[in-house]
Amino acid sequence: MLVLKHKPSVASNRSPRETGESIAPMEGHGPEKQFKLVLGQAERAQRAPAGPALKILVIDDHVLIRHALRGVLAQLKREAVTLEASDCGEAMRVLEQNSDVDLILLDLTAPDGDGFSALATLRERRPTTDVVCLAESSDMGEVMRALELGAVGYIPKSTSCEVILSAIELVFSGGIYIPSDVLRHETGSKETAGDASEACPLQLGLTQRQTEVLAVLRQGKSNKAIARALGLAEPTVKNHVTAILKALKVASRTEAVIAAEKLRLKLPVQFTP
Repeated sequence: MLVLKHKPSVASNRSPRETGESIAPMEGHGPEKQFKLVLGQAERAQRAPAGPALKILVIDDHVLIRHALRGVLAQLKREAVTLEASDCGEAMRVLEQNSDVDLILLDLTAPDGDGFSALATLRERRPTTDVVCLAESSDMGEVMRALELGAVGYIPKSTSCEVILSAIELVFSGGIYIPSDVLRHETGSKETAGDASEACPLQLGLTQRQTEVLAVLRQGKSNKAIARALGLAEPTVKNHVTAILKALKVASRTEAVIAAEKLRLKLPVQFTP
């Protein structure tokens, strides 16, 4: 799993494993046979201290998938109220009646239009509400397009329930979720026997300190968290991040972490703030 920070708060350090319950592909045709449910096997997560219940809107045209996700969301550490919509039009009506929705889970194969257009519309009308995309595909191009349109996560529907929970908890803590297998596939497809070795950050013009900053940034930490982990002033961290983006020839933190993965940069061991 790759995590990227999009809000100034500390992301969870829990590293999800690709095991546990799942919403898995199933042989057959039609919505009723597309997925099977494997629910009720994982222990219910311990509830966080009492507070306002989270409100999550699930947009998917398959009743079975919405039901499965409702079961998964019930295992979040905080109490969650799940709202449902079968398409984007219904979702807009639900949002008009519920101005306090905390998170939207959007199926990119919505039946009443292009999922990416729906994502753009949701971000335009509800800019303060996070959107995580659900998709059949694990294509890097689709992942990047979703992130560029403002999504804070991309979850393939074959993802295990444990990882879905970790991804959503990460988003609520201020992170961005990209499945690790997406990056592994993209990186592996471009590797050859002669270029599979790790690259040295110094060859790109990164200083030792900037390499350390990139290592912590790769964990999804904010500038504040990076400063705390490395004992630096926050403005200094900001300057280092700017230098990193320039060295990697990218325009955002998201692209910087993806570039580091593709280049197989040899980074220091992870720091724990």
